[in-house]
Amino acid sequence: MSLAIDPSSLVAFLVDLLNTPSPTGYHREAMAFCRERFTALAGVEASFTRKGALMLRIPGEDAAPPPVGITAHADTLGLMVREIKSNGRLAIHRIGGLLLHGAESENVTIRTADDRRYRGTFALNNTSVHVNKEAATSERTDRTMEVRIDERVSSKADVEALGIQVGDFIFLDPRVEVTASGFIKSRFLDDKASVAAIYGALSALNHAGMKPKRTVLALISNYEEVGHGGAADWPAELDELLSVDMGVVGDGHNGDEFSVSLCTADGGGPYHFDMIQKLRELAAAHNIPLKPDYFPYYASDGTAYWGAGGGARVGLIGPGVYASHSYERTHTDAVVHTAHLIARYLLAE
Repeated sequence: MSLAIDPSSLVAFLVDLLNTPSPTGYHREAMAFCRERFTALAGVEASFTRKGALMLRIPGEDAAPPPVGITAHADTLGLMVREIKSNGRLAIHRIGGLLLHGAESENVTIRTADDRRYRGTFALNNTSVHVNKEAATSERTDRTMEVRIDERVSSKADVEALGIQVGDFIFLDPRVEVTASGFIKSRFLDDKASVAAIYGALSALNHAGMKPKRTVLALISNYEEVGHGGAADWPAELDELLSVDMGVVGDGHNGDEFSVSLCTADGGGPYHFDMIQKLRELAAAHNIPLKPDYFPYYASDGTAYWGAGGGARVGLIGPGVYASHSYERTHTDAVVHTAHLIARYLLAE
């Protein structure tokens, strides 16, 4: 039976995951969603790690060789309440490297500890240009931006009466849109597009009645954006690890929004030469558009794994994504091609 990636089910999975909030540190809903969808595929076993990540196990044709790993992260950038101001606004703490001016004027949801949810807007302090002549030129920082709550509040006591506290999560609206021309626009394609690509690959194998060559451990991690998502929970005998994360698209880079990016090196140094060569050869053999590249301002779960002392060979691929850490864009083709390459990797010797 031939192997085919189903774009419609892959994109439907991605849209649902994008609309499920999961800033680093808040993972329950996204991980429950992933567990439900992945375990609907025959033969996929799932368990949660103590950190709350999802570990999948897919038995291979040959149980004797050491397993291979795949990882992508479902955690995203976001905000937390740093302080409740005397005027009833919220000072923010930034989670990860969110580009603040790219999130300005975005609608948000504040989640309380007892799961009450309130709407608001992320904006510059004193943002009205008819009041603040420096509004256009003011620096956007954690200290100069705030959340306006869409409730009748004008004091700290008013806000506390809503149940809002320091440390509560603030979810940025993802604003997901899939265009007729195949583009996918949303916050947090980094790295939910890669989780969808893994789903697309495993779903294609499932529908084709194929098994991976070797047993596969797939980690959907939940702390990548703060640097330690893929560092733990791998067995010592792991042979290879394929990290799947967004490919950088922009001036001076080789990738685009329609292809698979192959990261040869990032801020942590070069990836494993043998893995790079294997991925090049698989892409060439199956006519998968692959763009080798170098990402100097970047790290992945593969970087975290090596930094924690992991001994497996590590490679990194992912769909090309434009405007990273802001309002991002990719194309369905890039996610489908990434799923195809993952599937071919799993079927390889």
